[in-house]
Amino acid sequence: MVGRIRGLKRGWHERSKIEKVEFQSMAMWHAMPWLFFFSWGSVPLGAALRHETLPLVLGCTLTGVAVLQCVHVNRTLRRSLDHFLQRAEPPRRDLAVALVLLIVALGFVLALQAVDGVKVDVLILATMFVVMPYGQSLAFSVPIRTFFIRFAVIDTGIVAGFAAVGVRDGRLVGTALVIAFGTLVSLLSSRCGAWTLAVMWEADRAREVEARLAVAEERLRFGRDLHDVMGRNLAVIALKSELAVQLAKRGRPEAVDQMVEVQRIAQESQREVREVVRGYREADLAVELAGAQGVLEAAGIDCRVSGSSAGLPVSVQSALGWVVREATTNVLRHGDAQRCDITLTITEERTSLVVENDGVPEAASEGRKGSGLAGLRERLAAVGGTLDFAAGDGRFRLAAQVPLDRPRQDAPRRVGRQEIERVAP
Repeated sequence: MVGRIRGLKRGWHERSKIEKVEFQSMAMWHAMPWLFFFSWGSVPLGAALRHETLPLVLGCTLTGVAVLQCVHVNRTLRRSLDHFLQRAEPPRRDLAVALVLLIVALGFVLALQAVDGVKVDVLILATMFVVMPYGQSLAFSVPIRTFFIRFAVIDTGIVAGFAAVGVRDGRLVGTALVIAFGTLVSLLSSRCGAWTLAVMWEADRAREVEARLAVAEERLRFGRDLHDVMGRNLAVIALKSELAVQLAKRGRPEAVDQMVEVQRIAQESQREVREVVRGYREADLAVELAGAQGVLEAAGIDCRVSGSSAGLPVSVQSALGWVVREATTNVLRHGDAQRCDITLTITEERTSLVVENDGVPEAASEGRKGSGLAGLRERLAAVGGTLDFAAGDGRFRLAAQVPLDRPRQDAPRRVGRQEIERVAP
């Protein structure tokens, strides 16, 4: 039992925020018919029934039909909501069954009024209940105009039925108003929540499309940068190589100069391609920190940023900027964070960046050990930095350190003309 409870809790934490909202809305919609069943239907009706055979039979049967209405609307709620969210076809058969149950329930209400088995005020209250399950199903399935037209017809039919069994005067007007009130309650309680869910899912899809477009745009920019770097340099290499071949065929010594130039351009191209592939662009750490705070707060996560990146070398800012990007993506993608703290500390020896957030389930913590963190380690290793992370008690901590006083990497050695002439046959 304890393991099952833990599994349910873990499943709840692994849901996204919008999935949690939809689950809570579904729970409310499932409970609503039963709440009205006890408050408007079964309890008042049972207390007011006359203790005679026919009224008791009619009242119990009406209660049973009302239970069937509640069960039916609970069973068909998911299909109705999926249709509203444009995930499924209209549930026409479910609506037909709900309408038949409504008609049967109204028949027993009018029969109770005809045999004078209960006070008319209680019957009007019960009538307000029996229209609500059908109203809930209809609210998810048809446009609002169609909803009001159908219930105008139903309201008119109910009033005519009460008039046919002897209800007169202002009680008919009261019946019409009570039915209209129940109709409005079923519409507002169902349609408003469903509309909110539809807007949230649409916003979620828009964010996903925006992310895909951003990736596609970055790929296009990367392709343009790579074309600009390699296209120009390869054209120059091809021309100078052709010139060197012609000079060599004629025995001219200038061929060596051209090949040295080809070597220089090739090494320069290698360096430029490495910059394009590794860094794309040099990231400004201050911009990345501000952007991360804005994105997280827009997602409803309290983000606190402390520390300043002023005075840091460009290479250090670029490496830590990528750490901020990856950490922000992980906070949004994994778990259900409520708070995220980003701390930048600069000392004489090193710069430390710590990103810590809550709301991390165990499964998500294990999922963060993927290629994203491995890529960050490679970027930090290029500037002599390290990356560590720890997860536990629903929290995730990512720490990056970069030394400020580090030895420079050796530049690629260039071969001079004299060396080429020395090794040339």
